[in-house]
Amino acid sequence: MIHNHPTAPLQLLISTGEVSGDLQGSLLVKALREEATARGLPISIHALGGPLMEQAGAHLLGNTTSMGAIGLWEALPFVVPTMRMQARVHDWLKQVRLDGVVLIDYMGPNVNLGLKLRRSDPHLPINYYIAPQEWAFRLGEGGTTRLIGFSSQILAVFPEEAHFYRTRGAAVRWVGHPLMDTMAHLPERGTARDRLKLSEDSKLLLLLPASRSQEIRYLLPPLLEGAARLQRQHPNLEVVIPAGRQAFVPTIRQQVQGMGLMATVLDAQEARQQKGELFAAADLAITKSGTVNLELALYGVPQVVAYRLSRFTAWIANHLLNFQVPFISPVNLVLNKPLVPELLQNQLTPSAIEHHGNVLLTSTLARQRVLQGYQHLRMQLGKPGATQRAAQAILDTIPRLKSHSNLIPTRPSA
Repeated sequence: MIHNHPTAPLQLLISTGEVSGDLQGSLLVKALREEATARGLPISIHALGGPLMEQAGAHLLGNTTSMGAIGLWEALPFVVPTMRMQARVHDWLKQVRLDGVVLIDYMGPNVNLGLKLRRSDPHLPINYYIAPQEWAFRLGEGGTTRLIGFSSQILAVFPEEAHFYRTRGAAVRWVGHPLMDTMAHLPERGTARDRLKLSEDSKLLLLLPASRSQEIRYLLPPLLEGAARLQRQHPNLEVVIPAGRQAFVPTIRQQVQGMGLMATVLDAQEARQQKGELFAAADLAITKSGTVNLELALYGVPQVVAYRLSRFTAWIANHLLNFQVPFISPVNLVLNKPLVPELLQNQLTPSAIEHHGNVLLTSTLARQRVLQGYQHLRMQLGKPGATQRAAQAILDTIPRLKSHSNLIPTRPSA
């Protein structure tokens, strides 16, 4: 095993999964590198993540962006690939002495990794950043968590998340939500519409169905049909579907044609490049539940939120696990009230999408109610600088830096 000299590069491991984790991981990689440079520290970051983290400067140990699934049945195809990747990572861990670990969401694999790392090294700093939303749901009696047993520190992005873990004995720091860091330079709506070549009388509907394969299967058909119904009611409604992953593009385009919907399907790279303009110009979004709900809220886009699992998984969750969650959208969870319409399981029908979408397109009162709620949401997400604060908190936990602080210039935490 390689032992690290005080002036040798810091060795950090960041583990996350899925497209959203790769995005948040890439922002953290950038912030860690900047913070390390400011402190005069050489740093080497290794990652389980995706191409965005690699582009930000991390050494990619494995690509996890396609391995996400919600549900028991849905996760089965990823069991063997995940086990193989974990085996490779465990072999790699024998060759390097880590100074710290950061786990981002990705509950199952990251909990297993955290437990293993803690057993092998009781003193290794393990920071959990953007923890799974255990504060929002309960399994059975709930209220307990395995994260506290192996996490040195939980970097909370929601106030309620910080309260949940702190009252259960965890070391917690609320850093705020990293999405606030992206809000400083929002495109102006008129400029965004001009760049997208939208006419003055047209309305823009964003359809955001999937970042996981299972969501293409369960969500895409009803969302497309609901959008087609809305388009028949509103001939001036332009529909854009940004692909969550490039592999989804052929399926989306094929189903769009079969549905008789007039829509533009953007490939994954176009979707990333035009995201700010699309969100700034949109009049309505029909979307899966997830972090994208918060992004839409920060851009001021009224939205209808949908989600559906397989019948098998839904039955197991309801009847055997007693799964309980008050809301499925992070917007409603943070506000603890039903601000945006949610359509779950059997409620997710094209007619329900049509109804709620039509209300948000035509009712000034309904739109104003949602936009006012979004203002309250912003106050729950903290101030910009969350990613930088997280990076500072992570580096502050590394014992090697504490032991040799007289040799290394540091900067105060924000």
